[in-house]
Amino acid sequence: MSRFRAAFFDPTGSRYGIPTWPWRMAPPHLMTMRQLAAAGRRPGGQQVQAQVLWRSGRYRAPGGVRVAYLYDVRLSLPKRTPTAAQLEALAKANAARRTCPDCKTDAGYVLPRHLGTCLDCADHTERSAA
Repeated sequence: MSRFRAAFFDPTGSRYGIPTWPWRMAPPHLMTMRQLAAAGRRPGGQQVQAQVLWRSGRYRAPGGVRVAYLYDVRLSLPKRTPTAAQLEALAKANAARRTCPDCKTDAGYVLPRHLGTCLDCADHTERSAA
């Protein structure tokens, strides 16, 4: 194990407060939120069980160290399925985000917030202003 990885190896939690592993060295029963979601699970109210730390020059992380929190898959619950009313409300909200207020048509994409209209109407407005 390299010295950088060894700096983040703390399975007892004595150094960082919670059990900590280097990148790709966590036990298989611990997963991130994204991994849980991909498996159709959710944390189910449990607290963070452990963390993964790694050095990264990206995203201007403080000290160059990034963190991913881990949850125990054995304590997780299945994802909830939305009701028909929730799915209908979501469909209406998404349709409103795609409908141009000027030409009243469904643009087929989410309208850019900085324009407030579909690209065709924004282009037409630009040309008429010039």
